[in-house]
Amino acid sequence: MSTAPFSSTTPAPLSGHQIRLALGDQSAVVTDVGAKVRSYSVGDREVFTPFDQDEPAPAGHGGVLVPWPNRIRDGRYVFDGVERQLDITEPQRGTALHGLAMWQRWHVVTEGSALDAAHTQGRATTLELRLAPSGGYPFDLLVRVTYRLTVDGLHVRTVATNLGSSTAPYGVGFHPWLSPGEGSLDDCAVRLDASTRVTVDERLLPTGTIPVDGVYDLRAPRPMRGLDLDDAYVDVLRDERGLSWIRLTGVDGRTAAVWMDESMDTWQVCSGDHLDAVDYRRTGLAAEPMSCIADAFRTGDRLVRLAPGASHEVTWGATLI
Repeated sequence: MSTAPFSSTTPAPLSGHQIRLALGDQSAVVTDVGAKVRSYSVGDREVFTPFDQDEPAPAGHGGVLVPWPNRIRDGRYVFDGVERQLDITEPQRGTALHGLAMWQRWHVVTEGSALDAAHTQGRATTLELRLAPSGGYPFDLLVRVTYRLTVDGLHVRTVATNLGSSTAPYGVGFHPWLSPGEGSLDDCAVRLDASTRVTVDERLLPTGTIPVDGVYDLRAPRPMRGLDLDDAYVDVLRDERGLSWIRLTGVDGRTAAVWMDESMDTWQVCSGDHLDAVDYRRTGLAAEPMSCIADAFRTGDRLVRLAPGASHEVTWGATLI
């Protein structure tokens, strides 16, 4: 594989260079900044809540969250006896949020032929990022993500490889926002395949787990009206293919859905009631497949210890039902 010819002086929208994918009536746009899915739709029905190409992703929309998803308390952790300090990227809560790759410009890797002038690559594209070691994360990782449109929908495969000489702490997550379609989020119903909810403190950092109950029991479809969510779920439930799902059904009867296979076992769901990006509040439902919950670098809960030369692979996808 070779790297696509985006030069350092090639003009780009604020969201990054646009890579357009199409298959039948499906279309998606991926950006090189953060390897984000800026939009995904089937026909004229949005599956993901899009954002404009001339703005940065407003609330993690479509982002790849590596080498950790969600928050780390105070940006501080101890790994193999050494204390590390990450930059605080969520000042109001004093946390390091959503990893190091969200605002990096990833390299687009071609598969067969070079990109054309419109940066259209057909039905699939692969992007990669080599994370630069830093004082807070002195590990050398190569992360590669492939987005592929299939007859069943959008398929996403991500592989992280430790190129360094020491074991690295690692987690991964993704940040699609499911679209309500033409109606409002209040008019939708949500279903989430998991039986345990993670409890949190005022900084949205985990304090424990409890069985789902009341409004937080989403194992059957529940109306979104009045439902304010920013919660992680574990003990996921799987269908006969081993997939766990979050589904959002709109007033048109169509269901935008995200699935993850057995490579991940944690969900984060957010209704966006309290976003700093006011215009995007309750415009979609974040349906985030993750390998671990918040603060995993500190707690070790579901944390991957990525040995030198080892790789870690996850798979998820989205579709319109």
